[in-house]
Order: sequence, then C-alpha cells, then structure tokens
Amino acid sequence: MTVFSLCLMPFLLIIWDGFNDSLGAEPIQTLHFRTGDWALRFLLITLAMSPLQRLLKTPWPIRLRRMLGLFAFFYASFHLLVWLVLDQSMSLDNMLQDVPESPYIMLGLVAYLMLIPLAITSTAGMMRRLGTSWVSLHRTIYLIAIMGVVHFFWLTKLDYTEPLIYTAFLVILLMFRWHILKKNTSG
Repeated sequence: MTVFSLCLMPFLLIIWDGFNDSLGAEPIQTLHFRTGDWALRFLLITLAMSPLQRLLKTPWPIRLRRMLGLFAFFYASFHLLVWLVLDQSMSLDNMLQDVPESPYIMLGLVAYLMLIPLAITSTAGMMRRLGTSWVSLHRTIYLIAIMGVVHFFWLTKLDYTEPLIYTAFLVILLMFRWHILKKNTSG
C-alpha cells in the first residue's frame, strides 16, 4: 500500500497543481512533460527491479515490478490523453498534420502501442496462459524503454541533461541485462 501511494503521488501533485493554477504559463506543455517524465521514470524503475533483486539477494523488488510497470503504463496513458484531448482536441485532422511533422510523436505512439499488451498480460493468469511466450513478450520493455529515451531526445530542443541522465541509467540497466544473458548462455 505504501509503494502504491508513493507511485500515485506524482499524479496527485499534478492534479493539485492543476486545481491551484500552478502548471505555469503553458499548462498543456507542463502536463506533457510531467506525465512523460513519470512514464519514462517508471519504465526505468521497473527495469531496475531485476538488478536490484540480484544485488540485494532478496525477492521483494520482483514483487513490486508488476505494479511499477502498470504505473509506467498509467503515466504513459495520461501522457497520451494530454496529447489527444488537450493538445489535439481529439481532432483527427490535427493529429494527421502533427504526426508527420514530429517523428518523436510517431515513436511515442509506437512505444505506447507496444506497452498495451504488456499491461493486458501483466496478471498471474495471463502469465500461466502464455507460458514462455509471456517472457518473450515482456522483454519488449527494453525496446520500449529505448524508444522512450529516443522520444525524449527528439523532442528536447536545448538542454539535453535530463535525456542524458535517462540514457545513462538505461545503458547501465541494459549492460546488466546483457551481462546476465551472457552469463546464462555461457554457463
């Protein structure tokens, strides 16, 4: 319950800031950035659970992984809704005009579409039904995280500090994953 409440805190702060007119001069852009940041953060935090479990030699990080992944999906959904409803006013014409001009939007949409099956199959019942296919499907989270970081890079105009921090964190997680895969195939 504590972890769930902590994961919900960024959403509640966004709502609070909205009601208190504290989203700045460009509230839609602020909502885009804050929801996108949290979606990417939760993706990376989710990926960090396996290395954390191995480093601490305890199972509790793995028990949190599903909930953290679903929060990544929640914030990504909120990010998409801000674009669809507030930015594009649900206008198909606006969307069709905006997407080709902004390849980062297309990449973000593809990454989101790839997240949907992960969210749908995150239950224990789906794990049993899909068997080993479930593992293969859920490994796409690495590609989705890469796409998320590239999406962030492409939309950044001036200061690349934050995208570089996310990239460094992702590279460390990918190196850990590659090391584990290499260790499992050679031994």
